Amino acid sequence: MIRAPLCDRCGAPTAWPVERCRECAGRRLAFARARAGVAYEGAAVALLRSWKEHGWRKLATLAAGIVTTTVQAPAVETVTFVPSVPDRERWRGGNPARGLAEELSVHWQLSCSTLLARRSSPRRQRGLSTAARRTNVRDAFAAPDAVPGRVALVDDVYTTGATVAAAASALRAAGAYRVEVVTFARTLRTGGIAALR
Repeated sequence: MIRAPLCDRCGAPTAWPVERCRECAGRRLAFARARAGVAYEGAAVALLRSWKEHGWRKLATLAAGIVTTTVQAPAVETVTFVPSVPDRERWRGGNPARGLAEELSVHWQLSCSTLLARRSSPRRQRGLSTAARRTNVRDAFAAPDAVPGRVALVDDVYTTGATVAAAASALRAAGAYRVEVVTFARTLRTGGIAALR
């Protein structure tokens, strides 16, 4: 589980509470804050691989239960999710982000809405540098219609924040003024504690 103290903006564990840590300071982030249930290590890696690569959709229920024990329900109007690349979604038999969003919406008694669409099918993020990840997903998403003002954006894992930042930008462009990111897992850097400014 990821526990406080955290960076208030990106949710990285820190030595003491800070508004922005080295990981997110100096970056223009379209989301107001990001939170995750667990560190992306050990059992969480195995669970996500089974979920994403073997189509074990029932793991969304387990993941949502874990998230709700550590992440407070955001003050939003609806929950949405990062859309998958269509070919990958067909291969996987579903979109883990959508499954998690649907389960979280039940826990939090909120609606779950499909607000985003893919404008492009970028190459896989795995193995790319932080800068390459940002470039890879720039303008990858669009919100075809106007969206509510306060939205929770769900994805399965927060690695560098590039994907959720790009998706949040699309939501902001369509009318959201506050986007809160929630993920099942989060990659930890610098020995699990984000370096401070």
